Amino acid sequence: MPDCSATLLSPLPRVQSLFQRARAASLTALFCLAFVLASVLASTAQAQSILEKFITDIPASEFIEGATAYGEIRDDVPVAPILNGSDLLGYAYITSDFVSTTGYSGKPIHVMVAIDPDAKILRAELVKHSEPIVLIGIPDSKIKALTESYKGIDIVAEAAAGGSAHDLEIISGATVTIMIIDDSIVRSGLKVSRALGLGGLANDDAESGPTHVLNMDERSINDWATMSGDGTIRRLTIDVGQINAAFEATGDPRVLKYAEKGDPEDTYIDMHTALVSAPSIGLSLMGPNEYGNLEDWLEEGEEAILIVGRGIYSFKGSGFVRGGIFDRIQLIQGDISVRFHDRQHRRLGSIAAPDAPSFTELDVFKIPADAGFDPTKPWRIQLLAQRAVGPVEKSFLTYDLGYIIPDQYLTPLAPPAPAVEISTPDDDQAARAELWQRIWKSKTLEIGILVGMLVVLTGVFFFQTQATRNARAFYWFRMGFLVVTLVFLGWSQNAQLSVVNLMALGQSLVTGFTWDAFLMDPLVFILWTSVAVTLLFWGRGGFCGWLCPFGALQELSNQIARFFKVPQWTLPWGLHERLWPIKYIIFLGLFGVSIVSIPLAEQLAEVEPFKTSIILKFVRSWPYVLFATVILGLGLFVERFYCRYLCPLGAALAIPGRLRMFDWLKRYKECGNPCQTCANECFVQAIHPTGEINPNECLSCLHCQVLYQDDQKCPVVIKKVKRRAKMAKGSAADGETLGRFPDHPNTLASKGENHV
Repeated sequence: MPDCSATLLSPLPRVQSLFQRARAASLTALFCLAFVLASVLASTAQAQSILEKFITDIPASEFIEGATAYGEIRDDVPVAPILNGSDLLGYAYITSDFVSTTGYSGKPIHVMVAIDPDAKILRAELVKHSEPIVLIGIPDSKIKALTESYKGIDIVAEAAAGGSAHDLEIISGATVTIMIIDDSIVRSGLKVSRALGLGGLANDDAESGPTHVLNMDERSINDWATMSGDGTIRRLTIDVGQINAAFEATGDPRVLKYAEKGDPEDTYIDMHTALVSAPSIGLSLMGPNEYGNLEDWLEEGEEAILIVGRGIYSFKGSGFVRGGIFDRIQLIQGDISVRFHDRQHRRLGSIAAPDAPSFTELDVFKIPADAGFDPTKPWRIQLLAQRAVGPVEKSFLTYDLGYIIPDQYLTPLAPPAPAVEISTPDDDQAARAELWQRIWKSKTLEIGILVGMLVVLTGVFFFQTQATRNARAFYWFRMGFLVVTLVFLGWSQNAQLSVVNLMALGQSLVTGFTWDAFLMDPLVFILWTSVAVTLLFWGRGGFCGWLCPFGALQELSNQIARFFKVPQWTLPWGLHERLWPIKYIIFLGLFGVSIVSIPLAEQLAEVEPFKTSIILKFVRSWPYVLFATVILGLGLFVERFYCRYLCPLGAALAIPGRLRMFDWLKRYKECGNPCQTCANECFVQAIHPTGEINPNECLSCLHCQVLYQDDQKCPVVIKKVKRRAKMAKGSAADGETLGRFPDHPNTLASKGENHV
């Protein structure tokens, strides 16, 4: 007789599935409608001069001591004179009027700066920003205090040092924000000073047009002594006594313990340099064959220098590896600086000039065409001398080897027509690109580790049947992966994604999207890129279940609680299902507030305890620590409590996650009817009693795939194992029966005999 009850109940899963799809579609439509509304509101905003907007907020008397008023904002340059009666004290301007100051939030970081006629900064004040780590993590006063520390910076010295004449103080957890503030203050100061002629910078030769070019027809051969005497070759010599005295003068007592050994007159470093892309210099120092190779190596617009050295200290460094950067030397010319990679480097076997001294290091470095280097103008090699003062700490000194090519290697040009240029979008974009590229280069190791984690995780997802075959091995693999996520991505690198990132993205799409803002933090950028990909394949679980540091903290703490026999609470399915929507309500509420006020939405996003527990590592005022502790405490009894019911980021990822293209998780037709093993053991209760897996709530832990192959827990697998065992036993019994009749045809056939 057929099972009528099963027939009557069979449409129920389909009805529930249709209801869930309708609910997901309505949430997606609401999300899109809100985004369109934000776009319309933002498009109606009126543009306003940045300085004009903020200058009324800070009276001149409060901004600069002794000031009585601001003058009229100039028409040619967006600066306002700062006056004491009729006396000019300096000029006020907003950095965002001169350079791009877009921060990690995707919105500008506005700093108001006062600069005097000698090109010295009188004051720098952070007037407005939308940086999430500052708004809801690090105290705003700490960032403002650091900004104000730029008082006294000499822009003339910065121009000579390529923007590195000051010490950059980094606040832990806000590296990108501080680097943007520093870069914008220095670069805007240079542009304002040159535009107004402050400190004599308007007459700086480095900023004028080219007056000479290299004489490529000059190919005379000279000896070492002649070239050393006329300045063709420049030299920097430091002995042991000088370097020890210089480190001692830093005032750090630790350097005395590691003083350089040897006679004070021993050579610490004897370094020489010359511009070998000039034909006469290159032929004299390298010889015709090597110079011919150099010409083949250089592309149009590229130049080359030769650096040779001897002594105790190496200008290349023993730590240099292939694929790396020479971190002890850099070329500086005006505002530009060039650090050399291994692909821009070649060794030279010997000096062609017969009277040249012997050197232990002879190296040719190529200067890229897009570096902005002018071989006819002064430049210098900056040498970084370092000394260990502890297991990992070092003390540093810098020395400059200046160079200017003699006139006999140059051909004069007719003077160009005068031109005044404050800034161009291309220059600004290039500077921003240089900043984020510098950040990426400094994070090469960290990027490699993260990419390795993503490759491993992708392999697990694609080959989940093989990965989950051994339950114990997979459990420890998952725990190990979560430890790396928490310690490396979270506490070490602060790569914790947040709903604030999504709000910043939405605003940038409305107000003007630029990649630079999102490339400032390479690990976060790579994580968001991986999230975008995994949403199409596996939904939100790729990130939420494996790569979220706070999620890892919750799960690891719960596993420790289980080890100590802390009771686990399983919420009734009806209550559990009604708590799911809370996180969607929180997300949509935050998104709605962000349409009106991004700063307010970012402050309300404190509902995420990520900043307290991951970025700031609980070093924060007690209300935030208490909130994060309560959330983690609930997670000891209800695993992943926050992920299940409160996380707005999880809700934001679940909405587009419904569009995933594949269902990777394998199920039996018996799942849910009658078997409830997976539903009972799912640690976030993402499996309905009817057997369906809710993709909005699934964290892709793959425990259900472990059970799918478990011959001790899965009834379907147990039944298959018993069936195989029974069949094997039956085959053995048949063989034993046949063995009793040796002349039976089947027995003879099994032995390979024929019976006639």
